[in-house]
Amino acid sequence: MDLTGKVAVVTGSGRGLGLAYATALARAGAAVVVNDLDAETAERAATSITEAGGRAVAEAVAVGTSEAAQALVDRAVAAFGRLDVMVTNAGILRDKVLWKMTDEDFDAVVTTHLRGTFTCARAAAIRMREQGDGGSLIMVGSPAGQRGNFGQTNYAAAKAGIAAMVRTWSMELARAGITVNAIVPVAATAMTETIPAFAPYIEAMKQGAPLPGFLRKGEGFGTAADCAALVPFLASGAARSVTGQCIGIGGDKLALWSHPHETAVAYADGGWSPEAIAASWATSVGREPQTTGIPAPVIPGGGAA
Repeated sequence: MDLTGKVAVVTGSGRGLGLAYATALARAGAAVVVNDLDAETAERAATSITEAGGRAVAEAVAVGTSEAAQALVDRAVAAFGRLDVMVTNAGILRDKVLWKMTDEDFDAVVTTHLRGTFTCARAAAIRMREQGDGGSLIMVGSPAGQRGNFGQTNYAAAKAGIAAMVRTWSMELARAGITVNAIVPVAATAMTETIPAFAPYIEAMKQGAPLPGFLRKGEGFGTAADCAALVPFLASGAARSVTGQCIGIGGDKLALWSHPHETAVAYADGGWSPEAIAASWATSVGREPQTTGIPAPVIPGGGAA
């Protein structure tokens, strides 16, 4: 996968998944703007890429505002002359159940994830349209945005919004040759280390042991580097026909998430009354209700954790 000559911005790439994405892009030949809220972390990440033979610069800014998004685009253009790829990875968590979540908890997560994705994608799209030769917007979603997750009102809402924006932007930017997709990663990170079922396997991995097959295949759970493989593909010419999609990756698993669609339909001549809905619900559209939440991991010999 040769991305020589392409320039990418990866938000929230000082560590974890973001750094894995930036590193994978650089290894494929792209020049990368590494971003983190902390300047030292951003510089350290950029240095790790350049010392490995890649090209990278750092831009320390808190993602969310239009000014921050423009600073990232301007940094790419100033350092490397153009912008071809925008990866919106930056994010934070403020997990609480609904009745305990504050306005500040909600706004902070939505500002970074949803507004940050919007402002960075908009700034990138403007620049790419001016350049006139297409580009790639790669947004970062989550299983929580596809299915919901207990205690993550703010995060799930933001990630679901990102999926909806991806579908919309894929239509709006098609004539400009700009593809827009979301990746839905599942990996061993600081966040997933807190899941009791995964914790012992992640700890063993840190000591050099491989993750077992039931995690890598059955759960699609692996390392950050496993997830990073999807990013250079979506940034490449091989993916020019791939747009408007939510694509899952993790461990040994690659998956395509469905778009929301009607799963059952019923009709009543002249329209529905409340009583008619109640009478037919269980035998018509409500016969097989949709499930919610991320399925619990299945541990061999122990059932669902």
